[in-house]
Amino acid sequence: MEIELFSHENWYVFLVSLARLAAMVGSLPIFTSSQAAIRLRLGLAVAISLLLFPVLDLSLSEQQTTPVGFGLIVIQEALLGLLLGLVVQLIFFAVQFGATIIGYQMGFSAAEILDPQHQQQVPLMAQFQNIIVILFFLSLNIHHLLLRVIVDSYRVLPPGNLDFSGNAIPFVLNMTGEMFVLGFRLVTPVLIVLMLSMFILGIMSRVFSQLQVFMLSFPINISLGLIIIGMSMGIILSILGGEFQGLRECLLNVLQLL
Repeated sequence: MEIELFSHENWYVFLVSLARLAAMVGSLPIFTSSQAAIRLRLGLAVAISLLLFPVLDLSLSEQQTTPVGFGLIVIQEALLGLLLGLVVQLIFFAVQFGATIIGYQMGFSAAEILDPQHQQQVPLMAQFQNIIVILFFLSLNIHHLLLRVIVDSYRVLPPGNLDFSGNAIPFVLNMTGEMFVLGFRLVTPVLIVLMLSMFILGIMSRVFSQLQVFMLSFPINISLGLIIIGMSMGIILSILGGEFQGLRECLLNVLQLL
């Protein structure tokens, strides 16, 4: 007796769906860390695929089940998953960009630590803000929203219909530019206060020539920066919450443009 779930045709469909899901899961900010083992990421992708596969109405043509056709469609699905993961990553890049700017202004330019996600040295404030954003990402259950987007993605863009000649790439590039603006929006209150602090210290150095402004600026800027970050955390999380809630519409727009 043949088990329909594991028929020859269903195996092809399952592997194609797994390619898209595994690429997207592997490129999400939480799982890009080297501390998340490849076996863990692959096991999670396989488990989610097994859960989603019965509710997905997918089929492949005879040409797509040939070795060459199957290889091409798997590559296309992996590229699509990476593209969707990149769109999610842009918000985290914006936070790190803004945090890097205020880190330099606060005097943390030489204080860099190892980022376990990307295995490179990053400014201290960028890593601090990145951890907060990841916790906020999980607290809003955005990972659940992404699972729903993955299910909808097979309906909006079935396997084998990927086309990069449309407006999807310009749309993603435009989003990349907007992420720089988002990074500035997140740190504007801190930047304004730090610039006022440097302006006042510059005036004091002219008035009191014996004042060691350079040494005095470090504790003042660090203290002011941390205080303003704490006071503006509600605004920062509100802005990020709006960006995260708009991820579903943004990802679906990318799929429709492909």
